[in-house]
Amino acid sequence: MEDRSPVARATVFVRGHVQGVGFRWWTRARALELGLTGYARNTDDRRVEVVAEGPRPAVERLVALLREDVSTARRPGRVTAVSSPQWAQPRGEQGFRER
Repeated sequence: MEDRSPVARATVFVRGHVQGVGFRWWTRARALELGLTGYARNTDDRRVEVVAEGPRPAVERLVALLREDVSTARRPGRVTAVSSPQWAQPRGEQGFRER
């Protein structure tokens, strides 16, 4: 069954101990499982920027996974905060990359 939801693009910033622990790799794996395109990159201020494009429900699911409670989440590192999604027009990203 094909998902015909409108394509959305969101940017979120993740704070915590998220650099140098495999967090971008984990994010990429989850995004690909959800059929999303975009990237995860380290920022100079020790956050990770995540940009995801795809059906809006899938983008929202990725954001929810990033926000999961640390006691139940199975991801590397330790997330202390995830910004609210900044929604924008899709740009036609190809694949999901770690930058």
